[in-house]
Amino acid sequence: MFATIYLPNFALQAAIRHSPELRGKPVALLDDQASKAMIVQLNCEAEQAGVRCGTAPSQGLARCLSLAIRNRDRTQEPLLADTILQFAFTLSPDVEATAPGVWTIQFTDTRAVEEKVTRVIAALEQMELTARAGIAPTPDASLLAAHVATSVLKIEDGGNFLASLPLEVLAAT
Repeated sequence: MFATIYLPNFALQAAIRHSPELRGKPVALLDDQASKAMIVQLNCEAEQAGVRCGTAPSQGLARCLSLAIRNRDRTQEPLLADTILQFAFTLSPDVEATAPGVWTIQFTDTRAVEEKVTRVIAALEQMELTARAGIAPTPDASLLAAHVATSVLKIEDGGNFLASLPLEVLAAT
């Protein structure tokens, strides 16, 4: 059994983690090392205001005057990743930092897996982080489940679950 902890917009969450004044406000993230300034991640509020990734900051501001624009904070990303890694190790000793914002956990003891993972997701939410988790028989299915979960989603039958997924989810992972 595998679980995946997924933090959508990981770099954005790391950049604004210590900015409580931005909670609930539209925020866009720029990659300060890119040759051309463009929005690389945004929160739900910015997306609902019509801001899109891949656009220039001026276009984002044209769509949403209250848009807060932040640069990617590469010093905060490893700190946040280490925090999530510590939470993941409370679940199992078999943990892999799979990608930025993605941690895969393998369980040898499958008792109460869903309850354990739910506690970790709740603890992350207490830290004002947006986190989701998927639990499935394979690591790939757990990653896909985490992408569509609202909090924690446990999949028993991977075949039926995969058949029901829209192509957008498969393209996003």
